[in-house]
Amino acid sequence: MSTAILTGPPPAGSSLEEDLRSLGFAVRVTADVAGALAAVPAAERVAVVDHRFVGHVHALRLALTDPRFPAGAVEGALAVQPDARASLTRALSAVTAAGPAAQGSGPAERGPGDAGLPGALAARLEADGVPVHRPDLGVLVAAVPDGDEARAKTLAETGAVDDEAVRLRSAVKSRDGFFTTFCISPYSRYLARWCARRGLTPNQVTTASLLTALIAAGCAATGTRGGFVAAGVLLLFSFVLDCTDGQLARYSLQYSTLGAWLDATFDRAKEYAFYAGLALGASRGGGHDDVWALALGAMVLMTCRHVVDFSFNEANHDATANTSPTAALSGRLDSVGWTVWARRMIVLPIGERWALIAVLTALTTPRTVFYVLLAGCAFAACYTTAGRVLRSLTRKAQRTDRAAQALADLADSGPVAEAAAGSLGRTVPGRAYSAPFWAVLAAACLLIGPLLTGSGGTWRAVLQAVVYAVFAGVAVAQPLKGPLDWLVPPVFRGAEYGMILGLAAQSGAPGALPAAFGLVAAVAYHHYDTVYRIRGGTGAPPHRLVRAIGGHEGRVLAVTIAAALWHGRGFTIALTVLAAAIALVVLSESIRFWVSSGAPAVHDETGEPA
Repeated sequence: MSTAILTGPPPAGSSLEEDLRSLGFAVRVTADVAGALAAVPAAERVAVVDHRFVGHVHALRLALTDPRFPAGAVEGALAVQPDARASLTRALSAVTAAGPAAQGSGPAERGPGDAGLPGALAARLEADGVPVHRPDLGVLVAAVPDGDEARAKTLAETGAVDDEAVRLRSAVKSRDGFFTTFCISPYSRYLARWCARRGLTPNQVTTASLLTALIAAGCAATGTRGGFVAAGVLLLFSFVLDCTDGQLARYSLQYSTLGAWLDATFDRAKEYAFYAGLALGASRGGGHDDVWALALGAMVLMTCRHVVDFSFNEANHDATANTSPTAALSGRLDSVGWTVWARRMIVLPIGERWALIAVLTALTTPRTVFYVLLAGCAFAACYTTAGRVLRSLTRKAQRTDRAAQALADLADSGPVAEAAAGSLGRTVPGRAYSAPFWAVLAAACLLIGPLLTGSGGTWRAVLQAVVYAVFAGVAVAQPLKGPLDWLVPPVFRGAEYGMILGLAAQSGAPGALPAAFGLVAAVAYHHYDTVYRIRGGTGAPPHRLVRAIGGHEGRVLAVTIAAALWHGRGFTIALTVLAAAIALVVLSESIRFWVSSGAPAVHDETGEPA
């Protein structure tokens, strides 16, 4: 329960008390705010609202009920979460001691955006180090008018705007893909409102989306034309639900740490499960087509592409002097309407990608689906990566220690690479492009021999894996602050995943490729989990976890040794055991973190391709 304290009786005809109750607040009307605050249990959220407040209910909702912020305020209203209650008590004591003048009781005493006691308290909270969220209201009204004439004018302004329509529009991301914006969101927002009015939560909708996608994967696994058609339809419906859960969270401000984790991980689980379903269906269909290598290749390509996105953004989001001619050209192109949508479609964001997969699944074969998907995603990856390389080469950005640490965490180096970094790495001079050079050299040593000469499954491949581990350590020996150092994590991901794919394909062992698919899926989950923890500001997973699963170079050594020691079904068993062990360790730690109180309630509001 939450409590709202009104600073006095509202004017006749005011709906303020009803509005606050509709938002879940118990309302107390009193001039003794300090006494009322002391009576509210410490575990409750509490709001202080000026009794003269006039405005939209949604303006109050945005300021007073968003759980992501310790405090929120609009003119005439302030709310704090339990963690900030002590600061609110101190602020109230300071404002009360300062007298009525400090409360901004007159229009000349109020600053812009604040009014009365709530405004004075918000200012004191910020002075005490508590960040106060002030939502962008747009056309919504939140004001404390002085006098009957001003009140009548504010009421008229409030009545002229339909806050429910504003609330519904704001439930949709401001930046999203073409397919999502024009083919899904126009009706999914109403589905989100329908869910909200029936008490459904975003997590329930997210779970329904996952279950729908898993059923779609099961339909694809039947290998029949009817199953493929049903799979395509269900995959599209799963995406509708995937859009709905985020819109429901924004519509009703139901954000949670669990929801952040589910939202961050289920998209990948759904897509990769569907890949597996297509591969099973192809093998069970009339042609008995084996497309597991294509399915694993699609998963490798998508994961590496996402790591490029994550690494580039982490390297540059807090960099100084972060401008370039390429970025300026991109900004000018975004000012031309049609180019915005063309560029968003070219990169195949999740909406376009899932629509493509769904239509091709219903109309063609799994092999065709993967061929088109691999070609489209490869082009998109080359397009985005080339643009980012150009930006990095033409800008003079100064990257922070935080960015360098984020890239080091994304590199996922284990004990072997760390030992190489601390020994040989210290003797190699660090230059602007040293890190990506050594990373690419390491990947070349690992992949070129086994893939081109067929040495996979031999002890020579193990020796090449050792060289890879050493060079990988040299790559991360210096802080990753160079112009292209953000390429290091995706190069490592491509090397590790590509090596697993190559060895499984070359082995010819029964079930090796499905086992490799499971291994890459388990490792990819760990890498996505790392990304979302960094995004939330809590840092990477504990280093003991990285050491426990070997780091990228340790896993490379383990798989190459397994390929050299065991052939045939023995290699398949080794991959399966390794996949199960990594999945168990990674999932246990991930679940422990994301259900803990320290997990961030981070929800993707960027609209960036996923």
